[in-house]
Amino acid sequence: MRIATPSACLLSACLLSACLLPACAPARAAGPVTPRPADGVAPNADKPKSMQELLDASQPSDWRRLDPANTLYLQLASGRVVIELAPAFAPAHVANIRTLAHEHYWDGLSINRSQDNFVVQWGDPTEEDKDRRSLGTAKAHLPAEFTRSSTGVPFERLPDSDGWAPEVGFSDGFPVARDPQQGSTWLAHCYGAVGAGRDMAADSSNGSELYVVDGQSPRQLDRNITVVGRVVQGMELLSTLPRGTGPLGFYEKAAQRVPIQSIALASDVPAAQRTALQVLRTDTPLFRAVVESRRNRRDDWYKVPAGHIDLCNVPLPTRLAPK
Repeated sequence: MRIATPSACLLSACLLSACLLPACAPARAAGPVTPRPADGVAPNADKPKSMQELLDASQPSDWRRLDPANTLYLQLASGRVVIELAPAFAPAHVANIRTLAHEHYWDGLSINRSQDNFVVQWGDPTEEDKDRRSLGTAKAHLPAEFTRSSTGVPFERLPDSDGWAPEVGFSDGFPVARDPQQGSTWLAHCYGAVGAGRDMAADSSNGSELYVVDGQSPRQLDRNITVVGRVVQGMELLSTLPRGTGPLGFYEKAAQRVPIQSIALASDVPAAQRTALQVLRTDTPLFRAVVESRRNRRDDWYKVPAGHIDLCNVPLPTRLAPK
């Protein structure tokens, strides 16, 4: 798969042209909206707790550690980007990505694309297929994993409408959408989502070229490309990269590319060198309270609570694990 030319990039040019349209915002009520108390959390009309106050009062059971076998460390000269993989939604891709990382496929390659308000993408920049780096024991072709069956998928539904799916919410820490009539669920293209680039054919990805959403959530990509995980720490290292000046944000000169020192599975890194992150569980009363604190901001600065929140605007807090 070639990524140095627009004809073989993340998506076809015709699809990319549709990526520039903003998501349609749901209609909002004309006046103040009565806050909806989160399940299991007593309302406090006088002084509702802020998100930070809720997190400060959290219990150890409200948090979960990242699984080292499903965590990638993207190491740049500027620091470490931590990515959580989603094998429940893209098992074939995650298995290939694990193999590629374990065999050091990306070490010494580069970030080759930074498109304003869209994505940052990395992989092998070689133009000629004969010069491209070998995939080693990883598979050269993978099935499209755009959606999965909703059966057995934990789902914490948001109370608000969504312009892209009948229902939206969270599953084990990932923003997801689902269609009850079709019985399908899929990962949403929110800020920080990590996907696997492909050519025109749905099954033309092998997981070696990955991208991260660093702009307004391009939800029109949902169910059109395989999402494999999300960035949980270090987004600022990617979102502040210089924008590419070539078509679709590709860097036109080799010197503009951002070198990748390494991409490794956390399980392949000595325990003392891992980033001991915890992420807030999304299946608890505390998380529902956090969502409500953002849906209906009652801080002194806010005069009118919105009574609505977009899936991709729900915060997903992380913290260093207490010692």
